[in-house]
Amino acid sequence: MPEAPKLPHDLSNPMNDYSLTQKNKNKLQFIEDVTSNPDQVQQRVLSEILTQNAAVEYLNRHGLSGPTDRDMFKKLIPVITYDDLQPDITRIANGDKSHILSSRPISEFLTSSGTSGGERKLMPTTEDELERRSLLYSLLMPVMSQFVPGLDKGKGMYFLFIKSESKTPGGLVARPVLTSYYKSSHFKQRPYDPYTNYTSPNETILCPDSYQSMYSQMLCGLCLNKEVLRVGAVFASGFIRAIRFLEKNWSDLCHDIRTGVLNPVVTDPSVREAVMRVLKPDPKLADFIEFECSKKSWQGIITRVWPNTKYIDVIVTGTMSQYIPTLDYYGNGLPLVCTMYASSECYFGVNLNPLCKPSEVSYTLIPTMGYFEFLPVHRNNGVTSSISMPKSLNEKEQQELVDLADVKLGQEYELVVTTYAGLYRYRVGDVLRVAGFKNKAPQFNFICRKNVALSIDSDKTDEVELHKAVENAVTHLMPFDVTLTEYTSFADTTTIPGHYVIFWELSLNEATPIPPSVFEDCCLAIEESLNSVYRQGRASDKSIGPLEIKIVENGTFDKLMDYAISLGASINQYKTPRCVKFAPIVELLNSRVVSNYFSPKCPKWVPGHKQWGNVN
Repeated sequence: MPEAPKLPHDLSNPMNDYSLTQKNKNKLQFIEDVTSNPDQVQQRVLSEILTQNAAVEYLNRHGLSGPTDRDMFKKLIPVITYDDLQPDITRIANGDKSHILSSRPISEFLTSSGTSGGERKLMPTTEDELERRSLLYSLLMPVMSQFVPGLDKGKGMYFLFIKSESKTPGGLVARPVLTSYYKSSHFKQRPYDPYTNYTSPNETILCPDSYQSMYSQMLCGLCLNKEVLRVGAVFASGFIRAIRFLEKNWSDLCHDIRTGVLNPVVTDPSVREAVMRVLKPDPKLADFIEFECSKKSWQGIITRVWPNTKYIDVIVTGTMSQYIPTLDYYGNGLPLVCTMYASSECYFGVNLNPLCKPSEVSYTLIPTMGYFEFLPVHRNNGVTSSISMPKSLNEKEQQELVDLADVKLGQEYELVVTTYAGLYRYRVGDVLRVAGFKNKAPQFNFICRKNVALSIDSDKTDEVELHKAVENAVTHLMPFDVTLTEYTSFADTTTIPGHYVIFWELSLNEATPIPPSVFEDCCLAIEESLNSVYRQGRASDKSIGPLEIKIVENGTFDKLMDYAISLGASINQYKTPRCVKFAPIVELLNSRVVSNYFSPKCPKWVPGHKQWGNVN
């Protein structure tokens, strides 16, 4: 994700090498300082939050009125989910301007991804939160420059998009966090900085029409192909969507470059004007792009068209890891870099070893961003018990939370955050594992989102477990030159007993037919990979029916995304849901099924694993 630096006071002169080096040094020293004393920083942050918000209704309601120590805060303030907060959020959304959650005016709501937990949540924010988010952005490139020098000598080609915003009944804007940021003066009016020197003019990023935005951003990226040193988007899926856009539209793009005339499909006047400042007739470049794009194989297309690219900057942790093979194919093995960890609720941390393998990505939480606590997650037979935790924690569970400085190596936790903008002991819904430490500050692997699960009976299957099972099954397709393009799942309880349904979209080699028995083997391979509770339900209790794989038409998951966007999801934040429950989405998927297959027998299961019933 691109970086928004804290820029120099002298805006008249571009940053020279010396001032850039000094700026990087200052930022790296800041990381050293806050990670050396994380507990002290966290105590100060909590004190600042409680002092600033001493008079807010929410804290007073729970018996807290004024600054207090950490122990009293934990004793009085409950650990909550969005459902607990929703009545207060509704009051603010309806126009109540009293200090309900924050002493500062709520400037807008940040909407969570439409595919996160199945509903769009409204997160309150204040004007000074933009400054805090910008601070985290400003750390990214100084870290990256330690590993890849010379990034200030060229441009970044990032595909960034906004979403049209809505207003609450009380008149507050509600929009995704990145839309808020791109529309802010922090982004739009940023002075020159070599690290925010992008191929996409602001106008193309701020274009509300996603097709025009993509077309114009891709065209500018092609025109400036030799200057591009890094490429990316927010999520891996978004970047792959951009490359597929190029696959479909390279002929029109080349025509524009050859003639120096912008395609009339781009109708936005400000976008046309901005693109025409970049677009000049260049028949030689058009011939080069046409030559590369017309080749049968698109392997390495990124390094072929943008030959100076050093890395691909996208999120490939969590379920985005399924796109790694595709990115490796298009990028010819370019490093895949995950730079930061953030959400609508709060920006959390940075990856201090950005050239590590995607499977080894860990994020160092920056202690100044908010006050962080961690609820221990206990796995039994590979299942994350907190995914099925009740939304309300009992007193014992509330007391289990630990502070940032007290987490244990190798332990998994659910992240709980208290923010300056008015969230107090809020369960974000992310499960993290402690991977190591930077000085005294922990570094975390992102494991999964909780509450993204399949369940028919007492079984609970999280998205990590499902992803691994699907990966195991896909190996049966390898001899047939078939790749899995996308997948999702559904707990079908219309059958008795209910059963898991996995929807697959495949890239097929038509010349090699696949026998039905192969897909049946895939069904069984998924079942064999799932936890013992599931396998017991299938083999012994007979409470779960045979797993079903449904093959859907090509383009189905694009339709799914289009549908989600039509309901208000952000194109920038969209992630394919790994489990679907919403009836219209299930109907859409089922309407495009071309064939289906069932597991031919029960998976293996042996009794003796009784611990599951004892998990709290």
